[in-house]
Amino acid sequence: MNNVNGILLVVGAMAAFALEDMFIKLLSVTVPTGQIMVVLGVVCGFLFAILAVATRKRIFDPVAWQPLPLARAATEMVGALTFVTALSLVDLSTVAAVFQAMPLAVTMGAALFLGEKVGWRRWSAVGLGFIGVLMIIRPGFEGFQPDSLFVVATVIAIAARDLITRKLDPRVASSVVALQAYFAVAVSGLALMVFSAQPVTPLQSAQIGPYLGAVGFGVLGYYGIVTAMRIGEASALMPFRYTRLIFSIMAGMLMFGERPDFLTFAGATLIMGSGMYTFIRERKLARELAVAA
Repeated sequence: MNNVNGILLVVGAMAAFALEDMFIKLLSVTVPTGQIMVVLGVVCGFLFAILAVATRKRIFDPVAWQPLPLARAATEMVGALTFVTALSLVDLSTVAAVFQAMPLAVTMGAALFLGEKVGWRRWSAVGLGFIGVLMIIRPGFEGFQPDSLFVVATVIAIAARDLITRKLDPRVASSVVALQAYFAVAVSGLALMVFSAQPVTPLQSAQIGPYLGAVGFGVLGYYGIVTAMRIGEASALMPFRYTRLIFSIMAGMLMFGERPDFLTFAGATLIMGSGMYTFIRERKLARELAVAA
C-alpha cells in the first residue's frame, strides 16, 4: 500500500513540476528571466525557512554551511539559470525530453568522479540515451536550435547537484538544503539582471496567476517527491518520474500550440528506455551484492 501511495505522489509531483514549468514559460513572455528567478527564489526560500523553523531544524547549523552544501547550492544556481533560460527560448516539450537524460548523466558522473563501478551494459545504455538527446537537439542539422544547449547544461548541473547530495552529511535537514537552493536561485537571478541589464518589470494583474502557479506547484512538487521517496521503494517509484515528460508535452500542446515531431518522440523514447534499463540494472547489482554480503 505504501508503494501505491508513493506512486500516486510521484505522478502528482511530476504533474506539479510540469505545471510549474508551464507557468514559468508563460511569465517569460512579459517578465525578464532574472526577475522570475528572484521572485521564485525569495518566495519559495521563505516558505522552506518557515518549514525549517516549524520542524525545529537549525537553519544556521554550521554543518549545513560547509563547502560541500554550498557547492551543491552553486550547482543549483547554474541549473536554475540555464533551465529558466531554456524554458523562455525552447519548446516546453523539448526541454522536458532532454531533461529526462539527467539520470543517465548521474550514472556517468558517479562512475567518473565517485569511483562507482559501471559495466559495459550501463555504459551502452548511457551512450544510447545521449544518442536520444542528439536526436532531439540535432546539432549540425536544419532543425538545430542552439538554445536547446541550455537544457544540456542544466542536465550537467543538476547531475552534479545530485552527486554532491549523495555526499552530504545526513545531519543537514532537507528543508535547509531546499532553502539554500532557492536562495542560490534568487542570487543567480539577481546577478543575471545586473550583468545583463535586465529591467525590473512592474507586477501586472495578468502575472499574478502565473506567479502563484509557479510557486504553488513548485512547492507541491517538491513536497510530493520528498514524501513519496520516504514512504515507497525507489525501485517501484522511479519509472513514474518519466510521467513528467507526458505532462509537459500535454501542457506544451494545449498552452503553446507545440507539436513535437517524430525525432523528438523517438529521442525521448530512447532516453527513457535507456534510463529505465540503467536503473533496473543498478537495482539488480545492488541486490546481488546484498546477497553476497
